[in-house]
Amino acid sequence: MSESRDFDLIVIGAGSGGVRLARMSAQRGARVAIVESRYLGGTCVNVGCVPKKLFVYGAHAGEDIEDAAGYGWHVPHDDIRFDWPTLVANKNAEIERLNGIYGQLLEGAGVTIIQGTASLKDPNTIAVGDRELTAGHITVATGSWPATPDVPGRDLILSSNEMFYLPQLPREAVVWGGGYIAVEFAGILAGLGVETTLIYRGELFMRGFDDDIRRFLVGELEKKGIRLRFQTTINAVEESDSGYSISLSDGSVMETGLVLAATGRRALTDGLGLEALGIEFTTSGHIRVDEGFRTAVPSISALGDVIGTPQLTPVALAQAMVLSRRLFGDGEGEMDYRNIPTAVFCQPNIGTVGLTEAEAREAGHAVVIYRSEFRPMKHTLSGRDERSLMKLVVDADTDRVLGAHMVGPDAGEIMQGLGVALKCGATKADFDSTIGIHPTSAEEFVTMRTPVA
Repeated sequence: MSESRDFDLIVIGAGSGGVRLARMSAQRGARVAIVESRYLGGTCVNVGCVPKKLFVYGAHAGEDIEDAAGYGWHVPHDDIRFDWPTLVANKNAEIERLNGIYGQLLEGAGVTIIQGTASLKDPNTIAVGDRELTAGHITVATGSWPATPDVPGRDLILSSNEMFYLPQLPREAVVWGGGYIAVEFAGILAGLGVETTLIYRGELFMRGFDDDIRRFLVGELEKKGIRLRFQTTINAVEESDSGYSISLSDGSVMETGLVLAATGRRALTDGLGLEALGIEFTTSGHIRVDEGFRTAVPSISALGDVIGTPQLTPVALAQAMVLSRRLFGDGEGEMDYRNIPTAVFCQPNIGTVGLTEAEAREAGHAVVIYRSEFRPMKHTLSGRDERSLMKLVVDADTDRVLGAHMVGPDAGEIMQGLGVALKCGATKADFDSTIGIHPTSAEEFVTMRTPVA
């Protein structure tokens, strides 16, 4: 640590990873500043995970009200009303509360918060407006930003960012994309009564997830009233009397009230001046770093979405812990990207950890598959036509569970525990010898005895 510089560490970007790095480094005695041009908490807190989950809860509440009738509750359907502005306002209040908490955490750790847009001038200097600041280490943690395809009418297409602040809901909507953001927003819109169509260019959405999960989800989303159009893409969008007219790749034209593109995200590095310093990028446009998050410039590091690792908040948090330890701790620590559990908050939810069946076979494992499909207990009385799917991918030679996958209520909650099991190298015998919690859906993971493949 050098007293000749303004700080020991400057972090550019106050998202989850940047805030964690700043806090942990300050607690280790470093003089730390963090620069943010928008809002504390980054994408996750403001236009990502947190408000998305709140919207999912809101969208699912309608089904809970309907399901109550099967349990003896009188539900006056003629008087059920939903008010979108109320949900948005309550969400905004919660996000504002979280912004304040992030500020308190940083200030409590002794971190200097600087509001503004940063650019790098040299390996140890940044500029924020007309102010220049120096540090022994600089970390770029600027995250990612929605990437909308360059088609005619692009300016009429919304991204996930704008969806969180819509003034009113449309009667009809088109969601363009096939990843987790697309299926989540399709579920939110449909659950709030919007006639929703999901358009995806490929044969089947949710690429990278287990194929059984992907196929099973098709039927469940269609039950929710979501219209799925695969092997189709949008060629152009223009305004029309009904809202927007969409020209599709199959030659057809759709009319709708809203077009949302959830077609991917790009690393947010605009205006940082990285290229001029000799910092290298991957072919996907992410900052290239080594296993210690160092760029080609030794004093500059990067972490989170901007480096192209799994775009998950807990991954960025873990990276921040490793980097802080490397910079201001004992110099040790490394990331392990194996068996990262994750959830997709479509309706019903997806939860997954470990290898898919295809990945396991491609890696050369002799695979045994256990799979169970059933109606969740809640819906035996609600009458709702919704089913769950659970699947285990097991190595036939070692009996180790290589992957666990689920579609169904509370899949994310269930998968967190299985993530611990897989991280510890649990075998199928370990699952079989574990006493289930009855009656729950989760117990199905420890009661599947007969392999299907």
